[in-house]
Amino acid sequence: MSEAQKPAILICGHGSRDVDAVREFDQLAAHMKKRFPDRLCESGFLEFAKPMIATGADKLVEQGAKNITAIPGMLMAAGHAKNDIPSEINELNAHYKENGVHFSYGRDLGVHPKMLKAAEARITEAEAEFGDDFKREECLLVVVGRGASDSDANSNICKITRMLEEGMGFGWGITCFSGVTSPLVDVALEKAHGLGFKKVIVFPYFLFTGRLVKKIYAWADDYAAAHTDVQVVKAPYLNDHELVIDTFVERMLETENGTGNMNCQLCQYRVQIVGSENKVGTPQQGHHHHVRGSGTDDDHDHGHSHSHHHSHDDNAHDDNDSHEH
Repeated sequence: MSEAQKPAILICGHGSRDVDAVREFDQLAAHMKKRFPDRLCESGFLEFAKPMIATGADKLVEQGAKNITAIPGMLMAAGHAKNDIPSEINELNAHYKENGVHFSYGRDLGVHPKMLKAAEARITEAEAEFGDDFKREECLLVVVGRGASDSDANSNICKITRMLEEGMGFGWGITCFSGVTSPLVDVALEKAHGLGFKKVIVFPYFLFTGRLVKKIYAWADDYAAAHTDVQVVKAPYLNDHELVIDTFVERMLETENGTGNMNCQLCQYRVQIVGSENKVGTPQQGHHHHVRGSGTDDDHDHGHSHSHHHSHDDNAHDDNDSHEH
């Protein structure tokens, strides 16, 4: 079977103005290419960074790909995984239908045993800073999620916190977020201070670095400076841990085998969820048209020109990478 006949891989990322974040995401595509050297593989972003998702798709089609597996580079299924990327994939399927090209869409990484093991490894790596006399039962674990307007996605971060806290034997575990929802990191740390723990691990449950991870670490530094009797350790984020790559591979194979179904049991677009009743049945459409490929912090020209054949009218959008829809 030729390369063009095998299912191609399109890795879909959120995008960031932070060049370090883009660089780390590109490493994900490099890992997938290494795992599957006999397949075509490209990547693209929803916003800010280039190439755009449609550009990555175009490259695959130009190389002869007919069946393309689109994998969302997302930890949880919130607005980006449920609306924005599917909207892009729907456009691509409509655009290339007459060419006999089909895009299949995978699911988010989600709460997965291998992701939990990768998180455990990052936390364990950080614990070395405490020294030989460290005892987990005397330590507070702080797990930080990105934060979304989707309570189902946020609750998954809480579940991960509980599984890590209980599974690893920490004295206590709390969940907080970098934005959109509450509690934010600084508020959570101050409230948890009353618990009396003198050792604290702050673990960003993020795939890659970026403005938000750097903000989380800054909050941790501020807390440590304000409470010099507490030892605060900043754990590494997930990044390209081997088990994270393994999970991406599983999601890709699930999609190609037709078994990668998204959990719709608590989807706010399908069922009545407390506080989100008005979202049931809303159209599946993207919100990133006016920031597609608009540039990173290293770009001098942030013009918002959109001449690509997949673009639509602009939508209001905050000019940062901290939002969720």
